[in-house]
Amino acid sequence: MSIGNSPEDERPFEDVSSEEAPSIGHVLRQARIAAGMTVDDVSTATRIRIAIVHAIEADDFTPCGGDVYARGHIRTLARAVRLDPAPLIARFDASHGGRPAPTPAAPLFEAERIRPERRGPNWTAAMVAAIVAVIGFVGFTAFKGGGESDGKDQIASGTTPAPSASPTPVKPKNDKPTTDIQPAPSDDAIAAAPQDKVTVRVSATNGRSWISAKDHNGRLLFDDLLKKGQSKTFQDSSKINLVLGDAGAIDLWVNGKKLDNDFKPGAVERLTYTKGDPQAG
Repeated sequence: MSIGNSPEDERPFEDVSSEEAPSIGHVLRQARIAAGMTVDDVSTATRIRIAIVHAIEADDFTPCGGDVYARGHIRTLARAVRLDPAPLIARFDASHGGRPAPTPAAPLFEAERIRPERRGPNWTAAMVAAIVAVIGFVGFTAFKGGGESDGKDQIASGTTPAPSASPTPVKPKNDKPTTDIQPAPSDDAIAAAPQDKVTVRVSATNGRSWISAKDHNGRLLFDDLLKKGQSKTFQDSSKINLVLGDAGAIDLWVNGKKLDNDFKPGAVERLTYTKGDPQAG
């Protein structure tokens, strides 16, 4: 059978017993045929390979590369054929051990934030102040000694010495602030990430989208729906791997720079970013 066959040429599945709900692949295939779309049409609209579309319609999720990617494919295919993806995702989770609990993003990056450095006493300023004080004391003593000598000479010659003006005490200058307290870094400071790390900020600007993020060790950082207006920031020492369920709804900042992308609504994108200038891996 040709991969690009028309919906009317495909034979419908056999009748399913009323006691057993139709499978995920069966539901997607019937919805595609009802929408008048071929496998080629669905593959073009979703950017999911034709072989994977055939496999999912046959309830074989192995080519997806894992449960996380399978959920994203099911969601994307359901939207393409005008189905609500939530019941299909729930059925998939029920038959594949349930949805894994996402790793909280905020505690993960708490350690990555730039904290103010604690400083010890400013010994340099203290030494300068001490030296200035010593010089001032020596100068004052010499001035006072000279004044007393001049007074004795004036008394011996029968004149009254004029009162000397008291020296003005020298105050050491300290232009540095008295405290080293700095404000806690904001999310924008994280987005401007240090050069020795890779930082990716994901913002659901144009709508909601399912997001999956992993670090360079393959550890899952986030796997959940990002609602419109919400943002997440991910940071790693070398690499961030992203899967965007609806890339057209997402704006990206990589290492503090906003990316100009042309993602289409409903498209699934797999991206990898590393340290340095923002560039998809």
